[in-house]
Amino acid sequence: MDLHRLAASVLIVGFDGVRPTKEVRALISKGIAGCILFKRNVEEPQQVAQLCEELKLETGRPFLLCVDQEGGRVARLRGEAFTEVPAMRAIGERSEEALAFDVGRLLAREVRAAGFDVDFAPVLDVDTNPHNPVIGDRSLAREAQVVAKLGVALAKGIESEGVASCGKHFPGHGDTSQDSHLTLPRLAHDMERLRAVELAPFEAYARAELACIMTAHVVFEALESEIPATFSSKALTELLRGRLGFRGVIVSDDLEMKAITERYGIDEAAVRSVGAGVDLLLVCHSGEQQEKAIAALAKEAGASPAFKKRLEEASRRVNELRARFAAPPRPAAESLAVLQSPEHRTLALRVKSAGSGPAAHDPTARA
Repeated sequence: MDLHRLAASVLIVGFDGVRPTKEVRALISKGIAGCILFKRNVEEPQQVAQLCEELKLETGRPFLLCVDQEGGRVARLRGEAFTEVPAMRAIGERSEEALAFDVGRLLAREVRAAGFDVDFAPVLDVDTNPHNPVIGDRSLAREAQVVAKLGVALAKGIESEGVASCGKHFPGHGDTSQDSHLTLPRLAHDMERLRAVELAPFEAYARAELACIMTAHVVFEALESEIPATFSSKALTELLRGRLGFRGVIVSDDLEMKAITERYGIDEAAVRSVGAGVDLLLVCHSGEQQEKAIAALAKEAGASPAFKKRLEEASRRVNELRARFAAPPRPAAESLAVLQSPEHRTLALRVKSAGSGPAAHDPTARA
């Protein structure tokens, strides 16, 4: 495979607007794995379903369309037509695996109806820090075992409907007091604490053989004292792959977040992420940065046989994910009837009746 096409095959990109741009069409022609859509791309169900159909028709191959649809504040698909699912903390307060599974099915049915293949949910972070500015009620609970039990159930519900789940943010963003969208947080916990709290939900997710895990742009001092987990082979290859036995796709959080961009160029970030064990890179905003990431990966693969082998391994995993979850395009009119079904509304009301915990800030809602 051409090195630039190989490099492109491990990228998920974002773009502005409610129609495919010429920049994203160019990236599709170069072989990117898929796109992620945000609030900026969504007007109403018919429009977003048509956008997803158009993107898939453009590729002529299995193509992953991704969205953050957790419920609560982090839900890119909103409005009267989509079922309003409360924040995940409400599920945690009920502590019912069957309820979590059913919510996962609801989320998957509605994102699939709109044309998506991957839902970046559930959050597997344990909410142990009341001053955390970004997790809060996005977390299922303050207890690791509750998050593990319910997170796996919710992810299984998502995947039961043919949509890939993605547990986030490994090795755990719950006890940070800073927001990685804005700066680079650090955690000083020792490995005993990490194993007991932060890692427990991810270990359960790995054992359940679910689809994807997303990295955290957080420095875990017990693993590597100077670099975020996204760049850490000790975190991703030795710990997540080795000790926890995860066999699915490792996804980076957005490489254009300030935790990364204020310290590293996109060239270095892309190469270090893949080298550490990331299989699928999110570059969610700039076409220029997306092109630079592809060029940097191709250049490194040309210079280093070991890196080329790692990139080929990442591409194989992504191709397996695409083959399993990327649905073919279908007309929007055929799929949207499931939205706001009586079953979905009743389930959302059941969850809502449990109440909610402290709110979480979502600085990417505009994006």
